[in-house]
Amino acid sequence: MIGHGNDRPRRILSIWLPALAMDRWRQGGGKERREFDRQPLVLIADTAHGPRIEAANRPGSEAGARPGMMLADARTLCPQLITAPSDPAGDLAFLESLAVWAQRWGPWSALDAPDGLLVDVTSVPHLFGGETRLVEDVHNAFARRELAVRTAIAPTAGAAWALAHYGPPGTIVEGHEEIARALSDLPVAALRLDKDVVTVLRRLGLKRLGEIATIGRDAIQRRFRNRKSPAANPLIRLDQLLGLVPEPLLPVVPVQTPLVQRRLMEPIRHRQLLDTVVSDLAADMARELEGRGLGARRLELGLWRVDGEVVVRRLEMAAATRDPAHIVRLFAARLDDVDAGFGIEMLRLRASWAEPLALEQGDIEAVAESHGTSLSACIDRLTVRLGPRAVSRPVPFASHLPERAQRWQPPLDPEPASQGLLAFHERPLKMLEKPEMIAVLYATPDGYPQRFRWRGSVHEVVRVEGPERIAPEWWRERGSTRLRDYYRIEDDHGRRYWIYRQGIIGDGRGNDRNGGLPDWYLQGLCA
Repeated sequence: MIGHGNDRPRRILSIWLPALAMDRWRQGGGKERREFDRQPLVLIADTAHGPRIEAANRPGSEAGARPGMMLADARTLCPQLITAPSDPAGDLAFLESLAVWAQRWGPWSALDAPDGLLVDVTSVPHLFGGETRLVEDVHNAFARRELAVRTAIAPTAGAAWALAHYGPPGTIVEGHEEIARALSDLPVAALRLDKDVVTVLRRLGLKRLGEIATIGRDAIQRRFRNRKSPAANPLIRLDQLLGLVPEPLLPVVPVQTPLVQRRLMEPIRHRQLLDTVVSDLAADMARELEGRGLGARRLELGLWRVDGEVVVRRLEMAAATRDPAHIVRLFAARLDDVDAGFGIEMLRLRASWAEPLALEQGDIEAVAESHGTSLSACIDRLTVRLGPRAVSRPVPFASHLPERAQRWQPPLDPEPASQGLLAFHERPLKMLEKPEMIAVLYATPDGYPQRFRWRGSVHEVVRVEGPERIAPEWWRERGSTRLRDYYRIEDDHGRRYWIYRQGIIGDGRGNDRNGGLPDWYLQGLCA
């Protein structure tokens, strides 16, 4: 946390991107999306009450569309409105990248979500020829990226934010004593308050920041004394704006991706030399990862050819690793089709995805005797050789129905979110792909079969365990779906099966609405 107040003369640059979502959407599709600049366009998000507008371009705003408006209401004003889905997560990631890029104007920057940045420019403006030149450089840099911005510089983050959003473009406030005078004519929304608080202030007749001082702090304190959040208390926000109370900011710290490279004195064309350089890069990467306490999950190997072409090969591991031999072995299968052209002059290995991996003290004697391969290494080899979709693994799924209790997915994909592992009773060793119907020849009064036919053979039941009742999933099945009663049975030859009865007599469900007999199925074989 970084706080700033009156102890040091701070200079904070506020950068507001009023059309961040729309500008990013335009840049994401090239020429095709730029053709919509002259047509009314809005970005929408699905809500419980229907689609809601998150952003609108200039023609859309002129037609009456506003952020926060329901799409149905906007279409009554402009039936020709064009819609596209919004991407809040992508906008936030883009804003984070801009925060790192904006550190060219100061030692640290902070997010002002959802569409702003705060940059500490203390003792920096002289490098640009003054604060005015610095603001011009900010506008020019964002204009080259086709992003619209509004900026302001002030001693506090609150004052800079207020001027960037509601003051004249490029406003610069020199000292703390000038803040109150420069911000007195701004609306009360410049205090960064919640909408309901702004509504209350306006109902009290307070529409400008300068009017808050006219009625006195005591009157406002009595009205908002129980509100501790800065966004819900005008006095806290006002003190932060004037620099009387420090406002903590969380700076954006860029994470350096582990990267190693080799610039070769002479271009190489032979595979043996290429393997040697890759082995050296893997060793360098292992040392880099070990120093950070990390292990690589995804590696990208870039090969720069003399003619300017770049060949990229990627790997994904089932578990974090920094074993150079394992990395070289995996890349060996990916380099067979590399065309060196006139030669490769530079190689770069980057770990685009890394996870914490603690150091391990191995047993020297045990390592000398064991020569096995770990499961994750085996999965990596099979994935590289057969393809990422050829190898799959079972993952638990929250369902009591046996055929839905697990799903198959690629080993490198993360496990899907679920409601937790359900506590099942003991399940058979082998489950059939699909339950097979059995013909019950004779059933006991207790309800389970004493003799049944399955795959042409008749089986005599000598032992029974159960029942285990599983009700249908009402949120997925129809109301006529019948419940199941599972039994573990053993025949006269010692073979054990897992069967279930679908429905009970007189349940009025399924195809048996006249009280007929239920159906029986065999679903598993026990050891």
